[in-house]
Amino acid sequence: MPLDTEFTYTVDDLGRFDFSGTALAVIGHPVRHSVSPAMHNAAIATLRQQNSRFADWAYYRFDVPPEDFAAAVPRFFEHNFLGLNLTIPHKVQAMDLIRGISPDAGRMGAVNTLVWNEFGYDGFNTDGYGLRHGLLEDLDFDLNGGTVILLGSGGAARAAAVQCVLDGCKKLYVGNRTAARLAGLMQVVQAMPGGAHAEAFALAAPPRDLPASGVLINATSLGLKADDPAPYDVSQLPPGWKVYDMIYNPARTLLLQEAAAHGLAAANGLSMLVHQGARSLEIWSHTGVNAHAMMRAACHALGLPPRG
Repeated sequence: MPLDTEFTYTVDDLGRFDFSGTALAVIGHPVRHSVSPAMHNAAIATLRQQNSRFADWAYYRFDVPPEDFAAAVPRFFEHNFLGLNLTIPHKVQAMDLIRGISPDAGRMGAVNTLVWNEFGYDGFNTDGYGLRHGLLEDLDFDLNGGTVILLGSGGAARAAAVQCVLDGCKKLYVGNRTAARLAGLMQVVQAMPGGAHAEAFALAAPPRDLPASGVLINATSLGLKADDPAPYDVSQLPPGWKVYDMIYNPARTLLLQEAAAHGLAAANGLSMLVHQGARSLEIWSHTGVNAHAMMRAACHALGLPPRG
């Protein structure tokens, strides 16, 4: 009897249940809210229709506290989990536990995708890929040659900043409440080819003399709670600007509501979630993945109207 892919497992379950076949999983803490199993299993079902080699593939959810994570990774390896997605708070800690790290993930200082090989796990980061495609899909915004205001300096912001530079962003402004963390991010970005176009700013003194078009990206947690203030005053943006909030639940944060009230095109981070997930599955499967199937499944899991 197949295991329940919507159940939230623990590391101890690796010895209790038979995760045979080609097993994949998302690991986080907390992780019960994750829509990744719904997304990935929908895409796997599509792959299964095209190729019988995906007949035994399945994607699970594991809650692993940070104090147990270092010991958990070898156990997933021993049980032959082909791939792991890592979410908060494991993306940075994993850097010290794996063998190979892709260049982009090395710059981002975090991995969200692990791939099994005979010696251990290799690490990749697909968050920047997800952001790039989310901006194109929802806002028709190309990072190449664009101007970006990025809010935050955590793992998501760092991935976004690196992707902006890799994609040839014309100007990147990065703002954050904590000066030390912001300085650490800027050191990484400004050392990259093209990173000289990146500039830090204090949130109390946002960039002036902005071009007619650009995008504001929120990579902070402000907006997750109903009483959170907006992380930026969008009334200071020119009318041709767009707003992208990486938060996707709730679907309309205060930042997005204020952007709409000022007539600015705006979108939440669901498309980023879907595309980073699709890229992870492509890395594991070595084949193209139907992102539309993943979007439909994610919307259904979140109780949102279909989008894909």
